[in-house]
Amino acid sequence: MSAEIKNLNPKEIWENFYQLTQIPRPSKKEERVIEYMKQFGHELGLETLVDEVSNVLIRKPATPGMENRKGIILQGHLDMVPQANSDANHDFAKDPIDAYVDGEWVTARGTTLGADNGMGVAAAMAVLQAKNLQHGPIEALFTIDEETGMTGAFGLKQGFLKGDILMNLDSEDEGELYIGCAGGIDASINLAYQTESIPADFVSMKLSVKGLKGGHSGMDIILGRGNSNKILFRVLKQAARLYDVRLASVDGGSLRNAIPRESFAQVVLPKAKAPEFMEFLAEQEFTIGSEIKTVDPELKISAEKNEYTGEIFSKTSQLSLTNLIYGLPNGVMRMSNEMEGLTETSTNLAIVKSKNGKTSVACLLRSSVDSAKNDLTEMMAAVCELAGAEVVFEGGYPGWKPNTGSPILATMKKGYETQFGKTPDIKAIHAGLECGLIAGVYPNLDLISFGPTIRYPHSPDEKVNIESVGKFWDFLQETLKNAPVK
Repeated sequence: MSAEIKNLNPKEIWENFYQLTQIPRPSKKEERVIEYMKQFGHELGLETLVDEVSNVLIRKPATPGMENRKGIILQGHLDMVPQANSDANHDFAKDPIDAYVDGEWVTARGTTLGADNGMGVAAAMAVLQAKNLQHGPIEALFTIDEETGMTGAFGLKQGFLKGDILMNLDSEDEGELYIGCAGGIDASINLAYQTESIPADFVSMKLSVKGLKGGHSGMDIILGRGNSNKILFRVLKQAARLYDVRLASVDGGSLRNAIPRESFAQVVLPKAKAPEFMEFLAEQEFTIGSEIKTVDPELKISAEKNEYTGEIFSKTSQLSLTNLIYGLPNGVMRMSNEMEGLTETSTNLAIVKSKNGKTSVACLLRSSVDSAKNDLTEMMAAVCELAGAEVVFEGGYPGWKPNTGSPILATMKKGYETQFGKTPDIKAIHAGLECGLIAGVYPNLDLISFGPTIRYPHSPDEKVNIESVGKFWDFLQETLKNAPVK
């Protein structure tokens, strides 16, 4: 059971993280964790503020003799990505996360763990609680709704924060210091469709693409994992031509910032062609599975007969949708020329759902180069125009441009070398950290991001390395102790 994680070291962090696992906090539904953090600050006797969008800010004065240090803002987000396996009976709006120790890792049973960004929040809480920790002025900023729109960061106003240095605690590789991140923009696509009756002598089936790992649409996009929506429509395009398979509805993916793991389609086809269709699916599972087996070895493509008597897409509408999904770009578009191994530009074809004569498609575009991001929107708009679909690009947020001359970077680089005997990796991340948005409101902030090692965020395989949490906590304490002087 999840209570066992409270016995891990450092207890200061794990006890706080356990409490967070007990509070349902999916994006857009953070009311309970907001109240919890307000009460947490008040019980410590610390100044606790809540802004108009419900970001929580808790201030802690400097310890005696440290008043001359620059003020540090510890920043993390309260929400978590709600992803569960299809066989998991879990309600993210009501149920706690069932975390457990699995060897060197902590993970959850059948759901996301919420280490993204629960570990960062738990560490900031531990700093606020600490009685023997040396530090200058501290502000702990807990933002809301980072995962589905960065609403909290977008809503920050001038004058709310007083600090000089912002430490974002939301990166996911211990021993790495992040000094830049990608910007992003949402693409929302709508395509109307016409319907008609099912022809005579047709049978109905539910077509499924399952077994994929999914993952974070920024950090994991470089892994080349399968996208269930792209695979589903790859299969449908051939099946329509070969076996007259007709589409009735589609339901693929669930979150814009998660690589889709499962996609489903209600289809019908001539009864006489059903046996050949089933053989075709087995062939497709083998063929596509062979292509991605090193990164996604558990792909399953199947169909089961069911009872369906409703309308189906007209042939013209089905072809338009199939070509749209087939043609939309997905995955890594370009690698960075400046930083080896960094994805520069990518897009995730996250959600495809049809209902009441309209198919809705959601994508998330990311790039550390604004002009490349804009070019990608034009590419997607062109495909949509050819298919007769409407597309809206919204919710754009800026990237965070690296500053290799950052004072806090110099302090932390030297501190890590002293503490652990090796040089930390200095990197940028292909994900939408809140640093870029916060810097837009507070341009004079010195920014850095770091955290413990987390694997497979935004998926039910999410896990956090136990040893790395201890190193992260030790490093955070030493950094605060050696914060730059004003």
